[in-house]
Amino acid sequence: MALGRTWAVALSGVGGQLVEIEADVGRGLPGVSIVGMPDAAVLQSRDRMRAAVVNSGLTWPAGKVVLSLSPASLPKHGAGFDLPLAVGTLTASGELPGALFDGVLLVGELALDGRVRPVRGVLPAVLAARDAGLDHAIVPTDNLPEARLVEGVRSAGVESLAMLAAWSRGGSCLVREAPAVAGPTDRGGEDLAEVHGQEDCRRAVEVAAAGGHALLLRGAPGTGKTMLARRLPGLLPDLGEREALEASAVHSVMRGLTPDDPMIRRPPFVAPHHSASSAALIGGGTGTARPGAITLAHRGVLFLDECAEFPGRVLDALRTPLEEGEVRLARRDGVAVFPARFQLVLAANDCPCGSPLPADCSCTPDERRRYGRSLTGPLRDRVDIAARTLPLGSGLLAVGEGEDSSEVRARVARARGRAVARWSTCPEAGGASTNADVPGRVLRTVRRLDSAALRPLNKALAYGVLSPRGVDRCLRLAWTVADLAGAESPGQDHVAEALVLRGED
Repeated sequence: MALGRTWAVALSGVGGQLVEIEADVGRGLPGVSIVGMPDAAVLQSRDRMRAAVVNSGLTWPAGKVVLSLSPASLPKHGAGFDLPLAVGTLTASGELPGALFDGVLLVGELALDGRVRPVRGVLPAVLAARDAGLDHAIVPTDNLPEARLVEGVRSAGVESLAMLAAWSRGGSCLVREAPAVAGPTDRGGEDLAEVHGQEDCRRAVEVAAAGGHALLLRGAPGTGKTMLARRLPGLLPDLGEREALEASAVHSVMRGLTPDDPMIRRPPFVAPHHSASSAALIGGGTGTARPGAITLAHRGVLFLDECAEFPGRVLDALRTPLEEGEVRLARRDGVAVFPARFQLVLAANDCPCGSPLPADCSCTPDERRRYGRSLTGPLRDRVDIAARTLPLGSGLLAVGEGEDSSEVRARVARARGRAVARWSTCPEAGGASTNADVPGRVLRTVRRLDSAALRPLNKALAYGVLSPRGVDRCLRLAWTVADLAGAESPGQDHVAEALVLRGED
């Protein structure tokens, strides 16, 4: 009896856990048995790896092969287990030396001719291996650029099982260097200068970008709501190293990363259709939970156009992720936690007919009331800014060009820099990098404003205009307005503007 051992990673959500693969080759009828909660893709690897081994000029063991994936209670998914299962079998039979693969992560899908195909989730797999103490990884060559993003792990690429066998015997080398990746490209395409007029909404978008605030745009069709929303990502700064790794890990699992540019440096922009289900937006599935659009928009912008057309229960499911920055989904195979720290942008017409003039509206009062019912009060209270686009009429052709995105982006960058410098020295802020992420307790106690600045908020509370949550959000907005103005702390004018930004009139 002979034993072999290799290492793989079982992905759960956008994270992973190290899996020890033990291979036993012994006497008995020829066959392959895989134990340890494998899914259908892992079970089907029996046929793939046998054909790949034979077609690579290697010898498949003649006895019974038992492959154990530990921990046995952890579900294993995907074809990325092909390579470690095959290598474990070959080291157990003595075809390959096992010492070289001790402490090495193996990831890859095998083709029948022995080629190693790329798989999704290599970046979070290498991150999980590093956290578990491994410092070497062998991945498909096409996945090597994203594996090389993880510091502390020496990653190499392999193109085929025959290439890996030759390397283990000292006959050739693996691909050690990832191909050069493209650097950050110039921001082109959609520019804020293309939005004519709408000065109030342009200001609302700028404040939203500077503080990371949620935004609601209302108005008649064709007045620029979607244009403004789609230009918001162009005002945001590039992601930092940690945020870029988080966003890249999400995209590695859900969509896969391109070899020429594996790092997500720009804030993602996700715009699902209004017919999207709760599972598509939040995440779901049977057995094992799958992430939704809010996770794909992690560290970026989630834009819900025609938000009044979304079912109310779908929109209400956004309430907890907006507060906590993550979503927890319980399914048969356990509870999956997905990151969901996104900036929400909503856009809606005033009524189903979408008439620009109230006098021309053909909707009944009941139709108008039902149309906006999906945007409930609790969700609306979590949206920091509400702005209304206005028809420009015949003055559209006479309106001159406004500021372009580069000018506004420079102001946003300066404002965000002030926020980072302020909250990084405040332990109570919990590592917040934007004003929208600062706990309300910190704004009301540690960074409390003077009585003169708080006068507009006290009046709003006295008249019942704001909820306690609304007060915290007004304080966050006031800090953002002050950062854009270069002030040390918000004054009464900044708080008054924050109150205006909270409302639609």
